[in-house]
Amino acid sequence: MKDSAVSHRMESDPDFDFSRRERRLEAIRSQAFQTGHVDDVGIRPNGSPIPIASPEAGYYEIPMLKEPQWSWEIPVYFFVGGAAGAAAVVAQFAQMTGAKSEIVSDARTIAALGSILTPALLVSDLGVPSRFLNMLRVFKLQSPMSVGVYIVSAFGPATILAKAANYLQKNRSDGILKVFETTSGLFSALFGLGMATYTGVLIGSTAIPVWNENIDSLPIHFALSGLGAGVSALQLMGHEDSRSLNVLGIASSLGETMEGVKLESTFKPANEPLKQGASGVITRLGGVLSGPLPLTLRVASAFADEKRSRQLVRAASVATIAGSFFTRLGWIRAGHVSAKDYRLPLQIESERHPELAIGSVQTGSAPVQFPESATR
Repeated sequence: MKDSAVSHRMESDPDFDFSRRERRLEAIRSQAFQTGHVDDVGIRPNGSPIPIASPEAGYYEIPMLKEPQWSWEIPVYFFVGGAAGAAAVVAQFAQMTGAKSEIVSDARTIAALGSILTPALLVSDLGVPSRFLNMLRVFKLQSPMSVGVYIVSAFGPATILAKAANYLQKNRSDGILKVFETTSGLFSALFGLGMATYTGVLIGSTAIPVWNENIDSLPIHFALSGLGAGVSALQLMGHEDSRSLNVLGIASSLGETMEGVKLESTFKPANEPLKQGASGVITRLGGVLSGPLPLTLRVASAFADEKRSRQLVRAASVATIAGSFFTRLGWIRAGHVSAKDYRLPLQIESERHPELAIGSVQTGSAPVQFPESATR
């Protein structure tokens, strides 16, 4: 049966030679069958063995994924949210374990400031506040973005109330205020734990290869990074002598060092953006500043005199905060690079499901393979 285009051509042009068109199509089919390619640009003859998308050549070398449409606010949002969430957890544990009241107060201050900045950064990236409010209309437990929006929304009020109750107790001791601070602080710590980890789950659940391949480690990685930044901010506020904070700093930098070793020793195509190009430089810089450098400085501070120890702790804190930011920035940049790679999605799928790889195609003079059904 003739298609509509051919019918229209025959009606408008009585001299149109339909058999000539059929002969041309037959020649195209024959060339495709014998050589594996068609010289005519844009020709896709019906029933011909045209090369299928493959791990080697992708889908006509066109990126299959879209890059994240995020502005500069998002890496800052990830960084601030992680540090604020960790500070809320530290504040609550400090209060419950009888730590110095100054540490509790300063930790709640960091958490409260972060709880104000994070929604502001998120709304700034979205463009208009109504987009943020619209995300609250529906709650989907299976959606990291939906859960994250509610975490951000709940973290702010709980953290600010905990800080307010803590501040009011400076001039007078009040049992009701103490209970109120403890209660709101528990909720602040709970949602703070979510703030420190959910962004890792958020990007890991996407289809972008470099993120999705590391979905199991990203929440832990971001939590350690946030803990290091939160503790370092506290130490820069005058708590360099706190052994507990230094132990937490050592733990976070040790964990970051182990994460870095794990990434460097994992040879996966999806992880290449973390090791090559500008994204690789930023990620590795963040890893060094978050892991081995502050770890060495903090351990050295334990064996130095008091003055030298404070200097080493301050240097470690500055390095950790910078490393935490560069870590977030590096992962986001790596996501952009990974999304542009047209080969990665099909390479990963062929590794996960080799039984679905029914054919492959290579560029240049390499042979072309077709599924059996295409040559019948």
